[in-house]
Amino acid sequence: MQGELHRTHRIGWLRAAVLGANDGLISTSSLVVGVAAADPDRAAILLAAVAGLAAGALSMAAGEYVSVSSQADTEEADLARERGELASAPEAERAELAGIYVARGVSPELALQVADQLTAHDGLGAHARDELGIHEMTRARPIQAAGASAAAFAVGAAPPALLAALLPIAVLTPGVVGVTLLLLLVLGNVAAHLGGAPRLRGALRVAFWGAVAMGCTAAVGRLFGAVV
Repeated sequence: MQGELHRTHRIGWLRAAVLGANDGLISTSSLVVGVAAADPDRAAILLAAVAGLAAGALSMAAGEYVSVSSQADTEEADLARERGELASAPEAERAELAGIYVARGVSPELALQVADQLTAHDGLGAHARDELGIHEMTRARPIQAAGASAAAFAVGAAPPALLAALLPIAVLTPGVVGVTLLLLLVLGNVAAHLGGAPRLRGALRVAFWGAVAMGCTAAVGRLFGAVV
């Protein structure tokens, strides 16, 4: 019998990857458009794009690692406490686990049997899952999240950086904006599909906020260039 397809196991890396790629594409494209509006010099534009790519990837990795590490520390602290309670008060933990199943609609007699069998198999795992809500598929993995964020940011930032190096200055801004919006639509569509959400809404949402970010940055760059 073929197993059912679920998307829960993707939560850990999907969130970091989508956030990283989206941020890399929008922030680097906004940098390119903003600098081009202020000073249409290829060297300055390319420098801003490359610096934004490197700094953004490292920043995303560090931020994601710290954030997810905090979650992992909390999970480990809860598991350590539960492990101690299982060792010091097994009967109370047995009753607590059975009470959880009773609250879900299982009869008290069957709930005690289930609690006994699960405790004999993996007591800590049963309490982690049913009492604490900690599941193996959604456990915090800091290194995985940091690596996914950095790689995704770099992938997202690469297209505007390449366009800054290759496109003629005269068409750089409309070219970057057009390609970025197209890629944002694709990214939003793919992310929505992987997460099981409506594709069109996900694509339009990402593209809209990308357009807002580029528009605001271009306005700031234009203003700065006019003042200078």
